[in-house]
Amino acid sequence: MGKVDALITKINNGNNNIFKELYGNDSVVLQKQAHRYADLLKKFHSSFKNDDVELFSSPGRTEIGGNHTDHNYGRVLAGAVNLDNAAVAAKNNSNIVRIDSVGYPKFEVDLSNLKASKEEYFTSVSLVRGVSARLKELGFAIGGFDAIIDGGVPKGSGLSSSASFEVLIGAIISHLFNNGKLDPVQNAIIGQYAENNFFGKPCGLMDQTACSVGGLITIDFKDPSKPIVKKVGFDFVATGFALVITDTGGNHADLNDEYASLPTDMKAVAAELGAKVLREVTLEQVVEIAPKIREKVGDRALLRAYHFLGDNQRVVNQVEALEKNDFKSFLGMIIESGYSSFMYNQNIYPVNNVREQGVSLALALSEMILKGQGAWRVHGGGFAGTIQAFVPKNLLDKYVSTLEHVYGKGACHKLFIRQKGSIKIEL
Repeated sequence: MGKVDALITKINNGNNNIFKELYGNDSVVLQKQAHRYADLLKKFHSSFKNDDVELFSSPGRTEIGGNHTDHNYGRVLAGAVNLDNAAVAAKNNSNIVRIDSVGYPKFEVDLSNLKASKEEYFTSVSLVRGVSARLKELGFAIGGFDAIIDGGVPKGSGLSSSASFEVLIGAIISHLFNNGKLDPVQNAIIGQYAENNFFGKPCGLMDQTACSVGGLITIDFKDPSKPIVKKVGFDFVATGFALVITDTGGNHADLNDEYASLPTDMKAVAAELGAKVLREVTLEQVVEIAPKIREKVGDRALLRAYHFLGDNQRVVNQVEALEKNDFKSFLGMIIESGYSSFMYNQNIYPVNNVREQGVSLALALSEMILKGQGAWRVHGGGFAGTIQAFVPKNLLDKYVSTLEHVYGKGACHKLFIRQKGSIKIEL
């Protein structure tokens, strides 16, 4: 176990610069991460009898601005977070990908078959096959590899565990077979392709881009084949606020139709104006033909268009406020965005199950505690899952204890924005 032992030594119980950049300066957290990687390295050696390994990390993401704007070529504000998928990987000199994810069954993907199959929808197999297929189409080398993966981005948490996994696979193939030549934005586009065409889930490009690029970024998807990614220089830590994601529970498995209705409704409004997506139209144009839209596609679609056009501009204003260090205005726009999602985008609870409204209740509790002092909004896709809050430190204990009283211990995740995206870890 020469290289495995050498890597464990280099990790140095978490006391190294890259771990501090990925996971913060808390010695307890760093030691926990060190044990996590050591366990993965030992498990890899035991399972695959290979010592020539590399370490990889791919973060989850938090959506800060622009709720359901990306799929209509809009703007978003997002950040990579310190919860990540970690992997140990190595070439296996075959045409088979073998992956053992902690807590999940092992699976294999034969790269001699790179065709999408509906039988593989909603599986990790489909994502590995989809990423590999698209990389090969684009002229990148692919090949068999073995990997042990620990999913530290909670599934269903709204922190984009699937996008993190997709760009992790892209990063592994990039570094094992292509000398790390895959551009982070291109990696994101490939991940989205795999999710849309092989996994069977319609999605925008925000999640994959935030996970792949890292840091606090704003993304403009006006040309989705060439999204404009810009780093936003702002130090959240200096504000004295914590970024808290609360998992309200709820099952995402039966919500695909709800998610699909959002881009469908928005694009239906755009189509009435001869456009492909809402980014190509103005609010004035929508209002001018509102009677026609109501008749043809309904009021919900009209309201969702109103949300898109408001939130798309709000991202520009949020970035401007952060760059001016006007955190108070930024917080006000977070709240505005949250209200818009609830009232107009209507992605807070599914219409076929009004009895369960975990997200709605979490937003109400957040307003009760934070009104006038913090900010709160739905986080990610909506309908179930998570909310996001910016909580001043003097209210942090009260906020977490109240939310966890309702949703259970461990429901709240106190996060920070990490600067690294999906990477090979160089110790």
